[in-house]
This record gives sequence, C-alpha cells and structure tokens, in this order.
Amino acid sequence: MPIPLLRAAELRAIEVEHAGATPPLMERAGRAAAEFVQARFGHGRVLVCAGPGNNGGDGFVLARELARAGRQLCVHFVGDAGRLPPDAAAAYQTCRTTSADFCPDIPSGNFSLVVDALFGIGLARPVTGDLAALIGRINAFAGPVLALDIPSGLDGDSGRVLGTAVHATHTLSFIGGKPGLYTLDGPDHCGDIHVDDLGLPLTNLPGALLSTADFRAGLRPRPRNCHKGSHGSLAVIGGAPGMSGAALLAARAGLQLGAGRVFGGLLEALAVDPVQPELMLRSPDEALVHATAIVAGPGMGDSAAATELVRRCLLTERNSRHAVRASADFPLLLDADALNQLAAHPVLAARVRQRQAPTLLTPHPAEAARLLGIATEDVQANRVEAALTLASRFKAHVALKACGTVVATPEGEWRINASGNPGLASAGSGDVLAGIGGALLAQGWPAQAALCGAVHIHGLAADLLVANGDGPIGIAASELIPAARSILNRLIAADA
Repeated sequence: MPIPLLRAAELRAIEVEHAGATPPLMERAGRAAAEFVQARFGHGRVLVCAGPGNNGGDGFVLARELARAGRQLCVHFVGDAGRLPPDAAAAYQTCRTTSADFCPDIPSGNFSLVVDALFGIGLARPVTGDLAALIGRINAFAGPVLALDIPSGLDGDSGRVLGTAVHATHTLSFIGGKPGLYTLDGPDHCGDIHVDDLGLPLTNLPGALLSTADFRAGLRPRPRNCHKGSHGSLAVIGGAPGMSGAALLAARAGLQLGAGRVFGGLLEALAVDPVQPELMLRSPDEALVHATAIVAGPGMGDSAAATELVRRCLLTERNSRHAVRASADFPLLLDADALNQLAAHPVLAARVRQRQAPTLLTPHPAEAARLLGIATEDVQANRVEAALTLASRFKAHVALKACGTVVATPEGEWRINASGNPGLASAGSGDVLAGIGGALLAQGWPAQAALCGAVHIHGLAADLLVANGDGPIGIAASELIPAARSILNRLIAADA
C-alpha cells in the first residue's frame, strides 16, 4: 500500500474526528514510539527533549513507557507544565510518577539515543534563542537521534527549515507521512523515515508517496508478436544551434526506454547522432508528421522559431499516411524552453488549457515560478500547492522537479517521489526525464502513469548508479539512460 501523505489541515481534521478514540491518539503515538525504541536502540540511557505542546506529550508517553520497561530516562522539558494542552498535561503527570529523571538541563555523560519531541507540525515561526541552541546541542550528539512525527524546526507541509532544525537519524511519523519529510530540506533532516498509522483507517486521501502502484498498469511484458510500430513513435522537438545536446539526450532516452521509433526534430540541422544512429533526425515539421507522442522544449531556445514550434505542437494539423490529425489528438510533454514560451505568451498557455489529449508539464522551480507569475522562493515555500495550482490552471499533469519531485493531476491528486539522489543535480538530467516520459507516452501509458513512472524510474536510475559506486558525484545525464532502461526492465520482470 502507498504511504499516505497528510498536510497539516488534513491531519488536524483526522485528529478531530478521532478525538474520543480509546486509547487516545497521544497514548497510541507515545506507545508506538516506545516500542520502536525498544526494538531498535538497545538498552542504554535515553534523553528525551520535550517541548511545550502535543509533540512534547508524545515524548512524555514515550518516556513513561520506557521507564516502566526499566530504561534509564532523562527528560529535558523546555515548557511550562501549567500551560500544556490537556492531553499533554496528563501525559506529563503520569510520566512524573515513574523513575524518569526530569533534568533542568542536559546532563553530561553518554546516551544511547536522543529523542526529539520538541515541536511537531504546529510550529509556525522560526526557532530562535535558547531553543535554537538546544537544537544545536541535539545536532552535535554523535549517536542516533529519533524525531517524533517530524524533526523539530521543519515545516511539515513544505519541508522548509524554520530558522534551524534537528538533523535526525530516524523519524517516526504518526498516522501518515508528512510532505515536508520527503521534499525540499526534509530528506536532509529526517534520516530513515518510518510511518505508524496508529491503527487509523485512511481512505480517499489526495496525497501519497509515489510508488510502483502508481504506474503498475504500464508494467506489462511485451508480446512476442510485436514490431516497432507496436510501441509508438516519439518526436522530440527542440535542439536550437548550440543546444542540440539537450534534444539528443531526450531522444536517446526515448529510444532506450522503449519507443518504437524516435524522431529528433531539431532546429539545428544534424545528419546523424553518432552515439545513437538509430535516431531519425529531421526538421521539426517532418518529425511531427510521424509522431504519436511529442516531447517539446529540450534545447529549444528563446526565439521566434521556438515560439512557432510550440504553437505548432499545440494546434497545427499534420499529415499522416492515413489521415490528417490535429496535434491536440495525442499526448504532449512540455519541458524546459517550451515552458518558458508558455510563460511568455498567454495565447500559448490558453491553448494548453484547451487541449483534449493529455498534456504533461515538467518544470523546475524557476520555470514553475514563471508559469505562475510568482517568485521561485514562493514555489519552494509550498511545493505541493504550487504543483496542484499548475495542474489545475493548465489542465495538465505536472511534475515539479527538485528534491522530492511533486507530481500533481488536474483532479487534485498528488504524489511525492522519494527515489533519486544528488547525482541528478547535473546538466541534462531533466532532458533525460522528459525523454523517459515521452517514451512511456508513445507506448500508450496513461498520462498519470507515464509521468509517475518516468519520475520514479529516473530517480531509481540514479540510485542504481550510486549503488554501483558510480555516484552521486559526477553522474552525467547520459549515464542515466542505460540505468533507467535496466530499471524499467527489472520492474516489468518483477511485476510479471
């Protein structure tokens, strides 16, 4: 089952719905955390840093249960017991009846584990002063650090660091995962993420961690009785003079990820790709004639010719051997310079919204900001919302790239991808992603499955290179292509 992801408003609604649960949710969370600690972190002394809210209450229950189990506990509470919320106050009182030692400051000596129960998802302002200093002391600890629900100082919805944040080695998230654990700064602060649903059934949620379940329908072995025409024809449109490499990377990825034929429609005339001579290099118009799916934008540049190419990809008619069809009849993935054309020309953006066939957009944060007319920082401050807004505005499937790529649908569903590593921060990596997506579209994958599959496989390809000792430093975009091919074939074989 995919891991559900809950934004703060959704989590609060679930907490209200189950406010009368027996045992209470705080009890369930603290007990689950105690079991987690007992199973993974030996028998040494434990330091619990508890804050002034319900996250601190989870810490009190954890400390109480560990003390009852015979563990040596030091609880460093940074709040006012008289101002705790009711459930947290009750947990505080029961914890005080155990052998847990409440320490006004962090004592000297060694701990087998430090537990961060300072702040949960309710934190709304930057951490400063003494609390920031305390987080600094936690981060200086050489052993394991367990964050309850989310590392303190990390925004649960966006993954932004609010002033400073705990660097945990493990995070135990309750009820469901939080978007901020998996995107932006979250992966650098959360360590290994574990989710405990506390026994609550979660259904009909729009957000989840991206998994193979999101594209399993496309993972079908090929019949023996097939030919190149069975697997579609992809046109990659772009490649202005001096930038043809971007289009060639996308085209090579399209070919090696299974498109039956790949046409490179380049603005810069090239006779052949010596690395991948199987590619058929044509003028953009000639490439469009044959396409059953299009990737437009890699290396396209910013020129009148680029604007005209995007217009033709959106609306123009093309000849085939069988009929005259409008390009609105087949799937289109817009990337890179094609996205900048949409941002610069409202007429083109309007035509995207009018398309009936699937449209996929794969912006990085700066491109998303241009499309939305806001600052890049505003996109990064709420990546899920930015992706959903783009999907709704353009009636398109959107992959907002960067750490923890967010995939959003026009219907309001969203996923966050956890595959991949810093090796993807390399020139041309996005072009390879676009080519993978185009290949899956050409083979008939539905739009959402194609985009989810491309994003996840792209990340897994980088992970495979790292596992083989070939990264993350210095991974070239072209190296991702054979790795992605291997991943796709492995996934199909495993699912057969």
